[in-house]
Parts: sequence; C-alpha cells; structure tokens
Amino acid sequence: MAAMPDLSAAARLVHDFDRERFVTALFAPPERREALMLLYAFNVEVARIRESVREPMAGLIRLQWWRDTLVAASEGRPVDHHPVAGPLGELIRRHGLPLELFERLLAARERDLEAAGPADLAAAEAYAEDTSSSLTALALTLLGAESEEVFTAGRHVGIAWALVGQVRALGFHLSIGRLTLPETVLHDAGTHGAAVLAGQAPRPALVLAAQAMAERAGTHLAEARRMRASRTALPALLPAVLADGHLKLLERVGWDPFDSRVVRPRPQPLRLAWANMRGKF
Repeated sequence: MAAMPDLSAAARLVHDFDRERFVTALFAPPERREALMLLYAFNVEVARIRESVREPMAGLIRLQWWRDTLVAASEGRPVDHHPVAGPLGELIRRHGLPLELFERLLAARERDLEAAGPADLAAAEAYAEDTSSSLTALALTLLGAESEEVFTAGRHVGIAWALVGQVRALGFHLSIGRLTLPETVLHDAGTHGAAVLAGQAPRPALVLAAQAMAERAGTHLAEARRMRASRTALPALLPAVLADGHLKLLERVGWDPFDSRVVRPRPQPLRLAWANMRGKF
C-alpha cells in the first residue's frame, strides 16, 4: 500500500471525515485512487448537509444544487469552481458513471432532514441501500467490476456498512435531533421513537435495538461473502473487513452504542492489508 504524501482537496476531505473509507481506497490501483477519493468526498459533502443546516429547506436547496451541478458537469457545461463537484463531473463523463445512482443517493439524503426514524427494518435497509450501496456500486464501476455477482456483494456490504454506522453514530444523530433506529425495532425493544428523541427511552431498550441492527448488519456481511468477487473489486468491498471489527467491538461492550470506544474510527490497516493480500473481504 503506497503512501499519499500530497493529498488533493477531495482526498483531504475523506481523510478528515471518513478515515476508514480513505484507508480502503489506498488499496486501489494508483490510477484509480483519486477517482475513489472524489466519490467518497462527494459522499462526505452530502452526508454532512444535515448537521450543517438549521432548516430542512436549506438542506433541500443544497441537495438540489448537487443535482443540478452533477448534471451540468456530466454534460460538459461549466460549473462553479467547487473542489469536488467539478472534478467529479469530469469523472462521470470519463467513466460513464450512471447519474441514476447519484440521484438515488441524493434522494435518500433528503430523509436525513427528517427527525423521525424509519418505520421498520426494511425501510432502514432501503435507506442503507440507496446511500451506501449506491456509493459502493459507483466505486465498483470505477474499479472496472462487471459481474452481477460482485455488484450483489457490494449491495450487501453497503447495507451492512450503513447499518453499523447508524448504530455507532446513534449518540451523535440524537444530538442533532435525528433518529435512525426503526420504529418497529424500538417497539420490540420496549420503547418508541418519540421517547428516544425526547431523551426518555431506557438505555437497555436502546441497547437491544442497537443489537438488532448490528445483527442484521452481520447477516448482510454473510450474504455478501457468499458471492465471488475479483481482486479488481476488492478495494470497494474492504469496508466489510472494518464492519467485522466494529461488530466484534459492539459485542464486547454488550451492544451499548453509547460506549465511548464504539464511535472511534478503526481503520485497521494491517487487517485490511492481510485481507487484500488474500484477496478476501
């Protein structure tokens, strides 16, 4: 794994706000790394909209700006001198990246602006697929993956990574008035969304709900590993290795999403290097 001493604006953004994906991108061929950084930087930009606006309308306006900008850039029309949007538009044109996947991701991000959580686990998985799996599919396309099997693996890895991330970020999300745990999962755990948002839900109930989400993520990882994936596709699938580490830690702390160790990034470069060497995810 080569070092990246001089980071582009996109790579610096990913390094600072999505350290784990940053490390996985370093396992891509040198000529593909910056492309992955641009994709992941775009994801950082839109994922942070919810925490950077006071009113939902402001968030919707920023998401629409991304829609308009990506369409214009992909068509070769001039765009604002944005350090991510401009180069990303060129990338879309050069590699024929499907705008439908960007639109799917942006549409899902509109749900970030709502306080209420998903109705059930299926809705949470659909959100995870629209966001994280769409990003993984774009990364696989950039890496030259072609088989349906590897994109199926990417779908499951993306869902698992998002579900794990929602558990780990539960405290932060609640601090900005956003709930990502499904209502039916909370009900089964003995509480409900309104109580959680009001800070009145018993901690044991939140632990049970977090465990249910984490175990579902584990199921998706197992499904992903039933698929065959080429070494070419591996850098986009390596988040599965990191998800395993987070799930093991969650189990060790009794599935408590508020344990201070849970939220810390765990890039685990040695584990990633070993997985990459073996061609496994």
